[in-house]
Amino acid sequence: MWTREQYRTLVRASAWYDLLVTLAFVTPWSFMALHGLMQDTAQALHLPGSLPPFEPVHMLMANLMGSIVCVWSLLRIVDPQQAFGRYDGLGRLLFATWMGYALWQGGTVLIGVFMCFELAWCVAQWLPVREGARQRVQDMAATGGAV
Repeated sequence: MWTREQYRTLVRASAWYDLLVTLAFVTPWSFMALHGLMQDTAQALHLPGSLPPFEPVHMLMANLMGSIVCVWSLLRIVDPQQAFGRYDGLGRLLFATWMGYALWQGGTVLIGVFMCFELAWCVAQWLPVREGARQRVQDMAATGGAV
């Protein structure tokens, strides 16, 4: 269970994680460098699965995903609302679902590492937020006693 301030810190931390992990997806050039690094890492570690070469449309999809995730990250860094954290948790569940599907289809095992992070952030952002006594009093005053 989180306090409101702890939860805001969690939402901001998850946003920084997303920004750092996704920034390389924003441009074709940075993504190609990341793709090569992931391919080399998978080969050096003899990991099962593959990382196929990207066609222009694949690149477009990767760049669009990177762009929107970076914008979403910046919003949560600047304004880490509880509602944003809850929606982000849902988005992470969707991301983890499709990562699991990619693994099932023969994608590189490196995807599993990111899937674990997505699920951990999802669970953390879905945990309850504890209302402090001061917050309950403020809410009651604002609503005329009905909370």
